[in-house]
Amino acid sequence: MTADAPAESNPRFGFTDADLAALPTVYAPGLFTGRRVLVSGAGSGIGKAIAFLFARLGARLVICGRRPEPLLGTADWLRRLGSPEVMTQTVTIRDPAAVSTMMDAVWERLGGLDVLVNNAGGQFPQAALDYSVKGWNAVIDTNLNGTWHMMQNAARRWVRDDAPGSIVNIVIVTDRGQPGISHSAAARGGVIALSRSLALEWAPHRIRINCVAPGTIESSGFNNYRPENAARFCNSNPMKRNGDVQDIAEAVVYFSAASGKFLTGELLRVDGGGTLWGEAWTNGRPDYFKVNEQ
Repeated sequence: MTADAPAESNPRFGFTDADLAALPTVYAPGLFTGRRVLVSGAGSGIGKAIAFLFARLGARLVICGRRPEPLLGTADWLRRLGSPEVMTQTVTIRDPAAVSTMMDAVWERLGGLDVLVNNAGGQFPQAALDYSVKGWNAVIDTNLNGTWHMMQNAARRWVRDDAPGSIVNIVIVTDRGQPGISHSAAARGGVIALSRSLALEWAPHRIRINCVAPGTIESSGFNNYRPENAARFCNSNPMKRNGDVQDIAEAVVYFSAASGKFLTGELLRVDGGGTLWGEAWTNGRPDYFKVNEQ
């Protein structure tokens, strides 16, 4: 962290914008010069980190989200980091008409897209027995349906233009149970299955689709959890630490660049080996699962 950064730019979790802009990367400057990239949910957290890295690599960027203020702040940084063009769009991805309108605007201004990164989504920790119909539907509609609307709208235009495209979907690790966020596991698991199916269906159109599954990545999203639970997330993997947003950004670039040109239908887990060992209880570990070590 930067010690002398203003208080409002010192998040409790994750990096300041200044720190995020200076993180080391394995990728060469100019790698995405001339390429057009859309990142959803880029106003904060993982989405912002992804957009920051693409900007440093020279991409022309579209960033979208539900609220304009975080997008404008991110856009200013993206220009300073080297993106030659930044377009912001306020959109609710669960609304297919709004997504279509946004894509029309993107195609009109940029002439198309090369990469679509579906990062937008949301969840809240709660026991599944306590989910309301509204709460369940909100998570499913945003994380699954919203991702689908974005994918289909971009793909239809790529097919119409006889142009290739790359989609990277940010999901979660679903190999093990995700107590406390079962709604998100259901939605993101659906995205993984959808991505694999569409990777086959859209291969004739030269559209690649891959998924990145973050484990416990320390970002502003940690603020959604009780502090005592977030403090134990480092026990989710055998490395016994949390990842950071740059780990996800670099994985997304790997799929999007020439390094991923022979990859489609893949799922990359960036979880410190969490599928092998570890536990992360978003609502705290129930007494039933506490081990008697006597």
